[in-house]
Amino acid sequence: MSRISIKLPNEILDELLKVVPAKSMTQAVIKAITGEIRTKKREKIKAMTGKMEFTEKAEELRHADKRLG
Repeated sequence: MSRISIKLPNEILDELLKVVPAKSMTQAVIKAITGEIRTKKREKIKAMTGKMEFTEKAEELRHADKRLG
């Protein structure tokens, strides 16, 4: 884990600690950053909606894959 020093407004940290259940400020910041990354990834996937074309139906793919049983 990296150690960094950053300046954050106290108001933001206070609000973060109220909103994010965590035992420490470090955990709260980690959860907030992780949540933001997850949100951005979801947005990126949603932006691809309708831009991908599949030649086979999901049902055919699901039953053709031996790993899925």
